[in-house]
Parts: sequence; C-alpha cells; structure tokens
Amino acid sequence: MKTTVTAIRPQYNENNIPELILTCPHRSDLADLPELKAALANGKTLDVEIKVHRNKRSLDANGFCWVMCQKIAEKLSQPKAPVTKEDVYRQSIRQVGQFTILPIRNDAVDTWIYNWGAGRIGWICENLGDSKLEGYSNIRSYYGSSVYNTKDMARLIDYIVSDAKELDIETLTPSELSILKNEWGKSNENQTK
Repeated sequence: MKTTVTAIRPQYNENNIPELILTCPHRSDLADLPELKAALANGKTLDVEIKVHRNKRSLDANGFCWVMCQKIAEKLSQPKAPVTKEDVYRQSIRQVGQFTILPIRNDAVDTWIYNWGAGRIGWICENLGDSKLEGYSNIRSYYGSSVYNTKDMARLIDYIVSDAKELDIETLTPSELSILKNEWGKSNENQTK
C-alpha cells in the first residue's frame, strides 16, 4: 500500500503503547487495508516508511530531457568529433547534478567507479585525488536523474534548455515549460493509485 498522508496524530492505546493516526485524502488509497489487517492478524509484521512527500519527475519531463540532449548532440557533432546524446546528458549531470563525495580506498577506486555507473548512463564518478585519510582517494559520485525529485529535474532541464537556446535550438515556450514542470509528479501519483 502506498498513500499520501495529509495529517499525522500520535495517540496511546489502552496499554499505553504509542500509535499513529494518519489522514489519507483518498479512499482508493486504502484498498489494500483489509489484506494488511489480515496479515497482522496472522502474526505478520509490516514495514512502514514515512517521509516528506516530493513530487517525482514525469516520463514526459524525462522524454523532453532526452530529446533536447539529442538535438544538442546533433548540433555539436562534427565528422571527426561525434557527440552523442549520452555525452550531452553526462556533461549536464556534471554541471548541475546531485552528487556525494566519498573517500574510497585507493585499491578499490576502479571497482567503485565501475560499480557506481554499471548500466546507468548518468551515474558517473570523478577522482578528486588524495583524501585526508591515508590510502584513500575522494571520489565525487554523481546520481543519475532516475532518482531526481522535481526540483532536481527542473534544474537539469533548465540547464539543458539554456544550452539548447545558446545553440539556437528550438525548445518549448516558457509557458509550455511551466506546464511540463507543473505536471511532474502528477503522472507518478496516478500510477500509484
């Protein structure tokens, strides 16, 4: 069961055990409740995660990102120096993407870089050199946009749109971009209901 919660209230039951009362705005979100109650009645334990809601990017935003990367790549490519949409995407991730810096043992750096990016286009690493820890290197590890929230994806798209405009590539109008950004998360919310 996945739902959005609009209010939360703690209370204690007759055995003085804390309970949480959650307010769910949509009845349809509670469709799995009888099955979950039955699991509890049969001695099962449920795992529950409560976190601050963030809208996720929509597939339309992702598609737009890749179309713009392709157009930029086509404009920048030269016969002896081809540029791919993946090159443009990775460069954009390096410029405005989310990352973490981790100290990695020197003998494990190559393995870390390989595993971090294995099968994922935007998951890239940069070796920043020696760490303060002896025998370690600091590795800047970028996250691909597949885990970006709305704010992160908006920043990435704004950067890519800015690059496209500098190359005289037609993009969406400001109002179309605004609509695209406002639609982020709505499609994911509908898919989870």
